[in-house]
Amino acid sequence: MKLAVVGGGSTYTPELIDGFARLRDTLPISELVLVDPAADRLELVGGLARRIFAKQGHSGTIVTTSDVDAGVADADAVLLQLRVGGQAARLQDETWPLECGCVGQETTGAGGLAKALRTVPVVLDIAERVRRTNPDAWIIDFTNPVGIVTRALLQAGHKAVGLCNVAIGFQRRFAALLDVAPSEVHLDHVGLNHLTWETGVRIGGPEGENLLPRLLAEHGGSIADSLSLPRPLIDRLGVVPSYYLRYFYAHDEVVRELGTKPSRAAEVAAMEKELLAMYGDPALDTKPELLAKRGGAFYSEAAVDLAAALLSGGGSPYQVVNTVNNGTRPFLPDDAVIEVQAAVGRQGAAPLAVPAVDPLYAGLIANVTAYEDLALQAALHGGRDRVFKALLSHPLVGQYEYAEALTDKLIAHNREHLAWA
Repeated sequence: MKLAVVGGGSTYTPELIDGFARLRDTLPISELVLVDPAADRLELVGGLARRIFAKQGHSGTIVTTSDVDAGVADADAVLLQLRVGGQAARLQDETWPLECGCVGQETTGAGGLAKALRTVPVVLDIAERVRRTNPDAWIIDFTNPVGIVTRALLQAGHKAVGLCNVAIGFQRRFAALLDVAPSEVHLDHVGLNHLTWETGVRIGGPEGENLLPRLLAEHGGSIADSLSLPRPLIDRLGVVPSYYLRYFYAHDEVVRELGTKPSRAAEVAAMEKELLAMYGDPALDTKPELLAKRGGAFYSEAAVDLAAALLSGGGSPYQVVNTVNNGTRPFLPDDAVIEVQAAVGRQGAAPLAVPAVDPLYAGLIANVTAYEDLALQAALHGGRDRVFKALLSHPLVGQYEYAEALTDKLIAHNREHLAWA
């Protein structure tokens, strides 16, 4: 089995490699190709990747290349984890929206739109290269904003599934609280990528007893603290929102916080510099502990599980993925991409039947879905007016004066990545 990772020079990659090595019986890889235009980073990461495989007794071959066509040729699956513009662009995404009193974040709000505009054309170009050489290959998208990018891939007819680590993080946390194996925990997962709520926590599958009320009663305080949201709010909701919901439920509070501390992008950039220095140590043959602070917890387990299911029918029978709505949520367009528990196998991801969504969540889901549609149109076709409409529709912007100012700032900060600007 051959896998290609586009964006293989990322400091995330050793987390992925560690998972491939540990879980080789679930996903038997004979060749792994790391593809990245940054040759210096790629060699550092590739060297550590080979040492991790050797340390753990993995017999697979690891190849590094800057040639996308060569890297994806004959691959059974292609995993996308790229960041167009690097951490410098992320720093901008987290900074200029604050000038208008709006959240500065790389996957939602104005910053998230900027990332989508930079990313969608690049991802679609890569996907076309994959289709030309091996049209049966699966594309697994971990590139943010995952919902918009996956929707672009699916609308263009590619065999694609989106992946995020939020759900698997909750699964691991709830498993520890319940003292059961993570594989036993089944989540009732509702929403869109980075806009989700856990409405049920079950043991043994979708028909199991819902233990979420017990978890909230016994551990509500620690759960709320981990989300930086007040316990009374979690109790009133009766569900567990993802930490990204704090941008919506406590928008002004978050804006004030972001204005008084270093950006996450600056922290990550410093961390990446330190990690790359570590990766260059020929004695290092395990992922360093510092990598856990970089983000992407349990990313490797989620990626292995999904790839195994798509390629061989192995892995977990139910997984939380980003896939086409196709009537699952009747209040959304069929071609919307939702994040949902699905039965995953060689034929792709089939969302499980789900109960009606509480209007408290359905309204926000519908609003952000409409924004994502407008964002995708802006990414595909360009134009200042399309950017403005997408921003105006976003619930974290929503006022025309903000949308006007943010449109100008977005274009000014991203001109080199926008062919139409």
